[in-house]
Amino acid sequence: MKTGKTTLTLWISMVLLAGLSGCATKVYQLKPVSGDVALIDGRPTTKAEKDGIVVVASYERLDLQYVALDVEVKNKTDRPFEVNPANFEYTALDEEQHTVFRTASSPQKPLMFSAADPIHEADRTVYNQEREVKRLKTAKVINTVLLVAAVASDVASSSSRNNQRPERWVQNRITHNNMYSAIQAKRIIDHGMFADRMQRYDYESYRWKELALKPTTLQPGESVRGLVYLPMSRDAKHLLVNYPVSDYESIMITFQQEWVKAEKRRR
Repeated sequence: MKTGKTTLTLWISMVLLAGLSGCATKVYQLKPVSGDVALIDGRPTTKAEKDGIVVVASYERLDLQYVALDVEVKNKTDRPFEVNPANFEYTALDEEQHTVFRTASSPQKPLMFSAADPIHEADRTVYNQEREVKRLKTAKVINTVLLVAAVASDVASSSSRNNQRPERWVQNRITHNNMYSAIQAKRIIDHGMFADRMQRYDYESYRWKELALKPTTLQPGESVRGLVYLPMSRDAKHLLVNYPVSDYESIMITFQQEWVKAEKRRR
C-alpha cells in the first residue's frame, strides 16, 4: 500500500516538474525594423528623417502599462520646430503588418494609440496624491469613531448587571477584544495602502517630470531627448509609430513586438 502511494506521489511530482519546465519565463522584446537601424550601446536603434526633422528611437523598457521608447528629436531645418511627445502615436499591426484595430465610427480608419502627455499625467499624479491624503484623513476619522463606539459599548456592557456572570463576562471580553483587534487591523491596512499608493505616485511623478520627453521648441541645430510612453497593446505584432512634422508629412517607424523565452544563464 505504501509502495503504491509512493509511486503515485513520484508520478505526480514528475508531471508537475515537467509542466513547470515547459512554462518557461517569457520576456518582452521590441526592436525597430524600419529606418536606418544600428546597434548602439547594445540596443537596436533606428533613425528616420522627414523635412529636416530627425527622430532617433530605441526601446527602453516596459513601464507599468506603457512601452517606453528612448527618443531623440533633432531639428536640422532653418526654422523653430515644436516638439510635443503627446503627438507620437502608433497603429497596431499583425504579423503581415495589417491593421489589428479599427475605429467603431469608421471601420476603414485604423485605431491610433496616442502617447501619454507628460504634463497632463504629472497634473493627474498630483491630484491622485492629494486624494490619497484626504482618503487617509477620512479613514482616521472613521477609525476614531469606531474606537469611541467600541469603548462606549465595552463600558456599558461591562457595567451591566446581566454581564456580571462569569460566562457573560468572558463572552463580553472576547467580543470587544475582537472589535479592538479589527479596528487596529483596519488602521494598519489603511496606512499600508496609503504607503503603497504614495510610493507608486512618487515614482509616477518622477517619471513624468524627470524621465519623459517634454514639450519644447527646438531652434535650428538643437535636439531634445527623453522617454516617450506608448500604451501597451498585447495583440499587436508590430507597432507603426507615427510622428507628424508638418500638416502633411510624418515620420514613420515600425517596431516588431514579441514575447520570447528567457535564455537560461550558464553556470
